[in-house]
Amino acid sequence: MGETSVEIELANLERTKSKKVRALVDTGASLTTLPRELANELEIKPERQEKVATGAGLIKIDRGKAWISLEGKEDIFPVWISDIIDRVLLGVVVLETFGFEVDPTTGKLKERPLLLY
Repeated sequence: MGETSVEIELANLERTKSKKVRALVDTGASLTTLPRELANELEIKPERQEKVATGAGLIKIDRGKAWISLEGKEDIFPVWISDIIDRVLLGVVVLETFGFEVDPTTGKLKERPLLLY
């Protein structure tokens, strides 16, 4: 299966700045990651710094919050703000909260029931 990318809209908490972007769906990541340049452009502010595990080991990374819209659904989510990543990576927290998964036969998003427990 190849890469799955989707169009999402990102906005700061006040919704005064927003932008539609292509995001790579990263089913191996919990949270969504934004390049710092995009976070700065949208005035998405870091709230704290945390240690996270990556393929290259543990790193410290800023964490903030952003509005994320996908396929007509929207909500506020925590996001990582990265100095290393150069594109938006859409993590599974957003996918599962909105009731989507990647269909392995097509590489596209498909709706699925939300899991209560």
